[in-house]
Amino acid sequence: MKSTYRRQVLIATAVTGAFAMALAGCSSGSTPAPSSAGSSAPASAAPPDLSGVTLNVAADWSGAEQTNFEAVLKQFTAETGATVNYTSYGSNVATTLNTKITGGDPPDVAVIPQPGLLDSLAKAGSLIELSPETLASVQANYSKDWVDLGSVDGKAYGVWFKGSNKSTVWYNTNVYTNAGATEPKTWDDFTAQLKKVADSGVYGLSIGADVGWPLTDWFENVFLRSAGADDYDALTAHTMAWTDPKVIDALTQLGTLWGDKTIVQPGGAQRTFGDSVTEVFGSPAKAGTVYEGDFVAGNITSQTKSVVGTDAKFYDFPSVNNSGPAVVGGGNAAIQLKDNKGAAALMTYLASPEAATIWVKLGGFTSPNKLVDMSAYPDDTSKQIAESLINAETFRFDMSDQAPSAFGGTPGAGEWKILLDFYSNPTDVQGTAQALEKAAVEAYGK
Repeated sequence: MKSTYRRQVLIATAVTGAFAMALAGCSSGSTPAPSSAGSSAPASAAPPDLSGVTLNVAADWSGAEQTNFEAVLKQFTAETGATVNYTSYGSNVATTLNTKITGGDPPDVAVIPQPGLLDSLAKAGSLIELSPETLASVQANYSKDWVDLGSVDGKAYGVWFKGSNKSTVWYNTNVYTNAGATEPKTWDDFTAQLKKVADSGVYGLSIGADVGWPLTDWFENVFLRSAGADDYDALTAHTMAWTDPKVIDALTQLGTLWGDKTIVQPGGAQRTFGDSVTEVFGSPAKAGTVYEGDFVAGNITSQTKSVVGTDAKFYDFPSVNNSGPAVVGGGNAAIQLKDNKGAAALMTYLASPEAATIWVKLGGFTSPNKLVDMSAYPDDTSKQIAESLINAETFRFDMSDQAPSAFGGTPGAGEWKILLDFYSNPTDVQGTAQALEKAAVEAYGK
């Protein structure tokens, strides 16, 4: 395997116009020797020798995901000689990591799923800025949205190693073929194709909204496309009110769809998300379409006999008001908590396409690193998901995941409950907006 570090030093050279010193011979804060623009890295540049160095790494991955990430870390060990110990924090990443930091024993590197946690740790002074080598790689390998997502107050701290695409609409190919329906590009065509499916004898759309979180994803995708990225950011930070006319417009659009009983399968307020997938891809199919993220592929495989890529395919969430390609998604960012050359070297490694490609080939993984070769994805569907993520003109992290949990992440409360109530009564747009604003003020404290 071509040395990750040799490649990353070359990237740093191309971006900064200076020779990058071998990581073994410099600390994360060292200054590269000057060089004329367009020169290449020294041929002798090699992975740092980290023999005898032990690094502790933590993330939320367990099971198959842990096994796959450990394969990534194993290659780092092979290249550098470092010993890497991995610990899974499970679903309690924020609590466990803060406890470790308070106790003076954080891991060298952690991989976390919330940009809000990255932000709070950076502002508390708990994180190490990306080294010049890592920053150059991130800037070369990732779109600006991902770079910004890993930065706080103009300083870069995060490498977004894993991404997820929550702007995918999944459909039963047999149902669509029988109905004469096609993959839509715009919202108006989307509703028209759903009507075609409904006219064929099965419902156009199944929604499983029993606890409310899938409805937040619906809203975020419509709002990002109808209002734009800047207003999405403003609403995320609650510097825009939920009673703003642009929020009203998005809710009205959703209410019109959700309230169409000829298209939407009844019982959605009581149906689980998993059951909505089965309604579309089970036998017999009771609906033709279900919206949710790339993880739907796993539900289809585990819950039905449908084959992803054959019986089950997806298209991108449709454009609204001529909006460009956009993705609402999530991800996992690597952050450095100890200032040592081993941790800095691991961050550089995780920013490389080679590191991401190891997991890409194993499946169940989407990388936001735009230099990962699309041919590495094990099937056409995972490749299509990755292409949509990489090629999006705009990427925004899931809004509810960035909100205080009392507003964006609690069953029976906040946004989850209010949108569920709206789903059951989709004509009450004004009352829904007012309820959302009241709940947001209470949760954000402003």
